[in-house]
Amino acid sequence: MRITINGQARECEPATLQELWRSETEHLDLAGPRGFAIARNGRVVRQLDWGSTSVAAGDRIEIIRVMPGG
Repeated sequence: MRITINGQARECEPATLQELWRSETEHLDLAGPRGFAIARNGRVVRQLDWGSTSVAAGDRIEIIRVMPGG
């Protein structure tokens, strides 16, 4: 299916937001999603709901990493 992740059109298999986050951040070698937010079609999804929120064809996903500092 075709979705948009951080402004880039991509093809991907059906997945949950949790699975998508893991796939998109695996190169960072992170222990968990602390400091990240995900928006699906303009609405922020609580981290508690990532595992039960499916990604659908045409979705616009934004994965944001919060960085401390000024």
